[in-house]
Amino acid sequence: MKVKTPAENDLVAAIEYLRRNGLGEIVEAADVNWTYDTNEKLETADTFNPDLLDLYRLHQLVVLNKRTTVIEFGTGWSSWVIADALCKVKTAFAKDVKDLRRNNPFELHVVDDESKYIDIAKARIPANIKESVVWHQKSVGMGTFNDRICTFYESLPLVSPDLIYVDGPNQFNVHGDVAGWSTRHRDMMPMVGDILRIEHFLTPGTIVIFDGRAANARFFCSNTQRNWAYQFDPVCDQHIYLLDEEPLGSYNRKQINFYGA
Repeated sequence: MKVKTPAENDLVAAIEYLRRNGLGEIVEAADVNWTYDTNEKLETADTFNPDLLDLYRLHQLVVLNKRTTVIEFGTGWSSWVIADALCKVKTAFAKDVKDLRRNNPFELHVVDDESKYIDIAKARIPANIKESVVWHQKSVGMGTFNDRICTFYESLPLVSPDLIYVDGPNQFNVHGDVAGWSTRHRDMMPMVGDILRIEHFLTPGTIVIFDGRAANARFFCSNTQRNWAYQFDPVCDQHIYLLDEEPLGSYNRKQINFYGA
């Protein structure tokens, strides 16, 4: 198995793709300054929130790999993009997914600790895809995984994700400490431990993406007990892990075959 990635890491291609897929409002919301040379290739570009190249790549990762159920830690423009991508997979493959054991098909479950940002993200998402998103406001606290200090959300959505996207929580909003240690210090970094606690429930073929958060990605890699293949995209600073194992049984085999078809 291998994670299918976009063929291009180019801002012009990203903008064209987002517009072509009905996400032009996100493009217009970005502060983009660009100039073209005589061959109409991008010469310079500065992008601010939202990050169009990141969002283009995320949308493609969901669509190309035919993801069906996503958990997103943190929220933002990415929630809209993931929800849209899931709806496009649904349009193309709803009949095929009926043959799989997927009890939460085409759902995005967003876990965030701040109601303010949940409300902002909710307001952005168009009415025709709102029903595909389930919001979970959960506080975050310090804890340990195998005596290693990290953070945990108070609870997780009871779903079987085939993609987990990690871009939260804010390290400064975490409650409590362990032996006086917490992420609430400018020299610390995010250290989500939630995925490790559910690792053995994840099915082969599951993808985990860390948006930046290199220290957290290494923490995940160092503490997993199963066979995770690793890819790194230096352009978008994304750490991608794929649970590359033999199928658990006939249903999981069908699921993996569906991804590769």
